[in-house]
Amino acid sequence: MEKDNINKLFEELRSEFDIENPNLGHQDRFLSKLKNQELVAKKNTSGASNFWKTFLSIAASLAICISLITLLKPAEETNDLASVSPEMSKTENFFTTAISEELLKLNDARTPDTEALINDAMKQMKILEKNYESLKIDLTESGDDKRVIYAMISNFQTRIDILKNVMETIENIKLLKKNNHENSITI
Repeated sequence: MEKDNINKLFEELRSEFDIENPNLGHQDRFLSKLKNQELVAKKNTSGASNFWKTFLSIAASLAICISLITLLKPAEETNDLASVSPEMSKTENFFTTAISEELLKLNDARTPDTEALINDAMKQMKILEKNYESLKIDLTESGDDKRVIYAMISNFQTRIDILKNVMETIENIKLLKKNNHENSITI
């Protein structure tokens, strides 16, 4: 039954089908046009792709060279006080030892009441440490300029002063707490 419907449909549409044969040589003309288009497409893509291949290979070579230069280039040494003279080396050792001792005292005094105070002091210490690192670079660039050396010593002194002030404040907090506690017990 379906086959009959399909046959019937084809019979009805037979007059609408294009059944004429193409002109003589149509297939040859079509194939030559197709080949011409293929050649033009190859020329266009080969020129552009060669340009991009060349460009990308040059860019990759430059990237590799820059990477090698940065990796193989020795890191610039920065001078610190110890590099200036033996006396400055002793001075730097004194300050770093004093700062380490004060930091240990500070960590021993850490309580919930002093936590915010200590955290604030540590933030200030980090800022001063960053400043000291930039001073080391300045010292290297300036060739042991006395002003930079003075600024480095001043940086150390400021750090010690901050730590001592925080310790004094913590001691005052403990003393006030103890006095308030004694007063509350006796009353």
